[in-house]
Amino acid sequence: MKSLIEKKYQFIKQIVCDEGYEKEIDWQSQIEFKNIDESYFLKELSWVILSSGMKEQIIRRIFYEITPYFYNWKSAKKIVKNKQKCFSRSIKLFNNEKKISAIIDSAEIINKITFEKLKKQIEYEPIEILKEFPFIGNITAYHLAKNIGINVAKPDRHLVRIANDEGFNNVQEFCELISELSGDSVPVVDIVLWRFANLHKNYLDVLSSVNFSHQEQDEIEYEQEVFQ
Repeated sequence: MKSLIEKKYQFIKQIVCDEGYEKEIDWQSQIEFKNIDESYFLKELSWVILSSGMKEQIIRRIFYEITPYFYNWKSAKKIVKNKQKCFSRSIKLFNNEKKISAIIDSAEIINKITFEKLKKQIEYEPIEILKEFPFIGNITAYHLAKNIGINVAKPDRHLVRIANDEGFNNVQEFCELISELSGDSVPVVDIVLWRFANLHKNYLDVLSSVNFSHQEQDEIEYEQEVFQ
């Protein structure tokens, strides 16, 4: 069973790479929590806030347009000092007062605590500390955590379905097993599974059709009819 799970993972990872998302996997694999700074944290926190309940493709376009309005996430202090300007400019691009205010409120939290102290708190108790930020809930806390290099998987509906289909009740345990078998980090396993599910609506059918239990193959062919 373990061998089959690993082969399924390698199968879909190759598909994700072939469809142009190898750089996304590389990005996730290079993130280390010890190396993140305040600017990086602000950017990822804001990304998750804006992404909450919305399609990634929409937010990806908006995010790079809105970034200059928050001074390229240079510092929480810079945003707080110019919060009215940040709000008035960005609301014209992204008309959601609650989310724009949430980014500014988050900057105020960071500015008050200082990022150095906040980082130590996150290292000790990541999920609970991250949930203290507006729009960061039980699931999005894991999204943010993995994006800043914490070794967790986001238990969203796609990963829950895939894990359940493979006989697991816990997404973290499922991704940890794949991580152990493949050598990829848990966040990388997460992004591979999520991206595959995001690309193909019939992802469970595809995974259930993969069966290499009786033979090894040097190269897995990507059968296009599977996705029709």
